[in-house]
Amino acid sequence: MKIILLLPLLLFLNACAFLGTATPTNQGNVCKIFEQKSSWYNDALDAQKKWGTPISVMMAIMKQESAFNADAQPAMDHILWIIPIGRPSSAFGYAQAQDPVWKEYQQQSGNSWSDRDEFDDAIDFVGWYTNKTYKINKVSKWDANKQYLNYHEGWGGYRRGSYKSKAWLIKVAKRVQSNAHNYSAQLKKCESSLKSWF
Repeated sequence: MKIILLLPLLLFLNACAFLGTATPTNQGNVCKIFEQKSSWYNDALDAQKKWGTPISVMMAIMKQESAFNADAQPAMDHILWIIPIGRPSSAFGYAQAQDPVWKEYQQQSGNSWSDRDEFDDAIDFVGWYTNKTYKINKVSKWDANKQYLNYHEGWGGYRRGSYKSKAWLIKVAKRVQSNAHNYSAQLKKCESSLKSWF
């Protein structure tokens, strides 16, 4: 009898957990993303104020990296398409941050209890990374194209021009720039109403 009474509660809690981690349904419109994920705008605004990187750039990078999937990670590699041998990198979460750079972020930002599958921590990481890109490689925080190339290749890789032989990556970086441009235009139309929610 107790199990029958507890079942609706368990189903409700499970539904709440799913809604909290479900990816946004309209990822091409940042206003719709923030309407669906009501706390995300405040998190993104906090990161923008802290690091100086526009919300549109941070969100475009995150969209490209994980499609806003909290548990995103590289596909498992296999031998003979059957035997799993591990993942090609330790990238995980919304920002697809790898273990070493995430630890560096935790140490330098003071956010030592951060988690890669928490949106507020992940967007703060993207802000921190783009701010370091500006300091190290003098790339404008508004330049989503070059910021993404740094994000993907690392600061040293970008300086060496490792992306120049990767036509596919140059194409992806241009897509990030286009998404950032669209997000910026969309935010101008809805940001005042988003701010009124808080």
